[in-house]
Amino acid sequence: MRVLIGGGSGFIGTAIKRQLLNKGHDVTVLSRTPGSGKMTWSELKATGLPACSAVISLSGENVLNPMKRWNDQFKLEVLQSRVAYTKTLANAIQQATKKPEVFATMSGVGYYPTSLHAEYTEDSHVDDSNYLTELCKQWEESGQTAESTRHVVIRTGVVLGKHGGAMKQMIWPFWFGVGGKIGSGKQYFPWIHIDDIAGVFVHAVESGSVEGILNGVAPNTVTNLQFTQALASAMWRPAILPVPSFVVNLIYGRERGQMLLEGQKAVPKRTLESGYQFKYPDIQSALEDILK
Repeated sequence: MRVLIGGGSGFIGTAIKRQLLNKGHDVTVLSRTPGSGKMTWSELKATGLPACSAVISLSGENVLNPMKRWNDQFKLEVLQSRVAYTKTLANAIQQATKKPEVFATMSGVGYYPTSLHAEYTEDSHVDDSNYLTELCKQWEESGQTAESTRHVVIRTGVVLGKHGGAMKQMIWPFWFGVGGKIGSGKQYFPWIHIDDIAGVFVHAVESGSVEGILNGVAPNTVTNLQFTQALASAMWRPAILPVPSFVVNLIYGRERGQMLLEGQKAVPKRTLESGYQFKYPDIQSALEDILK
């Protein structure tokens, strides 16, 4: 199988590429710069979609980049980095003479409104609306393609791994003994190990019966406090200095701060029903692997 990955040079894309190559698939990465095993976005627009069996779209600016001010310009960058690139791939698929069998696109569990009590599966109907839910809705809609191409949307949680993602920001405060819960700590923390989010994408590509929405989160749901305690325990460090809500809002802005101070209890119901078996279903085994 030949797989084309948009955003394939990032943290998640690299893990997906590695798993696909290990299983004997041929992988081409869409990139801004040319290179071995790559195709540029300019080449895609000029020559169209190359012959391939599957296309994966992962592009997206990091919403929680603390170096970026939360203003209208950055909001537009976040939107365009997701919608525009996904739409470019969807259009290329539409225009291809021979269409790929499957188009797997990324979204986020931010699609579901924050709640301390609600439990969301892939079948949950969402009426509430905020910036993040609207962003995810537009992101998912941009991936609509021809009916002949199977479409899978994977709503990811916080991806945990050794070499990137959220752990890069979280690990150092705990290492120096100044880690702690965020806000009340009661908010849900939808997480997934990097090997499992890559595995879900590979599963979606390889399994012809998988279609529609999959929640890319581990089945063992934890709160921010439970995650904090598990991380501190795994690192043999204390977790006694909480991060107050006003500090989070000061750094990220109130709208972004909501993403950290409130959470969603997303459950991978359809993901499990589709036959995917999690390598790291609980936070303890995931952190043990990441920190070993």
